[in-house]
Amino acid sequence: MATVYYDKDADLSALNGKKIAIIGYGSQGHAHALNLRDSGMDVRVGLYSGSPSWTKAEDSGLTVMTSSAAAAEADIIMILAPDTSQAAIYKESIAPNLTPGKTLMFSHGFNVRYAQIVPPPGVDVSLVAPKAPGHRVRELFVDGMGTPGLMAVHQDASGNAAATALAYAKAIGCTRAGVIRTTFTEETETDLFGEQVILCGGVSHLIESAFNTLVDAGYQPEIAYFECLHELKLIVDLIYQGGLNYMRYSVSDTAEHGDYTAGPRIVTDQTRETMKAILADIQSGAYAEGWIDENAQGRPWFNQRRADARNAQVEQVGRDLRKMMPWLNPKEA
Repeated sequence: MATVYYDKDADLSALNGKKIAIIGYGSQGHAHALNLRDSGMDVRVGLYSGSPSWTKAEDSGLTVMTSSAAAAEADIIMILAPDTSQAAIYKESIAPNLTPGKTLMFSHGFNVRYAQIVPPPGVDVSLVAPKAPGHRVRELFVDGMGTPGLMAVHQDASGNAAATALAYAKAIGCTRAGVIRTTFTEETETDLFGEQVILCGGVSHLIESAFNTLVDAGYQPEIAYFECLHELKLIVDLIYQGGLNYMRYSVSDTAEHGDYTAGPRIVTDQTRETMKAILADIQSGAYAEGWIDENAQGRPWFNQRRADARNAQVEQVGRDLRKMMPWLNPKEA
């Protein structure tokens, strides 16, 4: 059974007198910084000079300084910059200021798991990872609730790394919903697998392939969009509320029958073997090595693939249809 911590298991006094630096002010960075501030913590945001987020953070009433200055004066340094920029930020701004007794924190274990960042001895190294996008972490906190999270300790130099991490998790609202104890390895590998096989890679390609199948067969693209993309939210919401059984209970018997008959034809033995191969690449470091190399070369394949995806027919059709539904609060990348 998993070890789960709640508010009663975390003591904010572990952060008393501690200066906390949040490095980065994107989706997670803004949520952590604001939630910590509202919990009474001594927070500063570290950014590079000229960052477009500098004014945003200041407008929210936060103290902003360069990442190097923030790391120098902080007791706890939480890195919330994108995975691909963390190693450079660490080398340039954090490592020179990471003296014994400090705490280095992450919300994703990628750079530690794949040795892009190797913290020195004498510092605590821990992870607190809310299981929600940053805007949701902030919204639920403001509403008096919280998002579930994960907590891990990679290096416990002080003997208090877990207590500090739990206090941090409480200060951003995660212990209101529950925080599961894990490891950097488990968090990183399961997170990458989930993103690739289901949440991003699996779902997006299933949607686009299904859409294209209907369009190629002569059906209207608008109808295909509603059937293969728009209605997905309705199903996901049911699963989110009560699992797969509740979804099957809520849909028609015909839809449930289609689940049982067509599902195994889509997710075949070959699909499951591919999932295992993807997991093996994550575990061995092959995936990380390829992604790191891609970034080192300026992302030529990634940038082309991103451009192609944004111009796909399903995106063009969806953009027009969403404009007809302003209640969705349509967004464009």
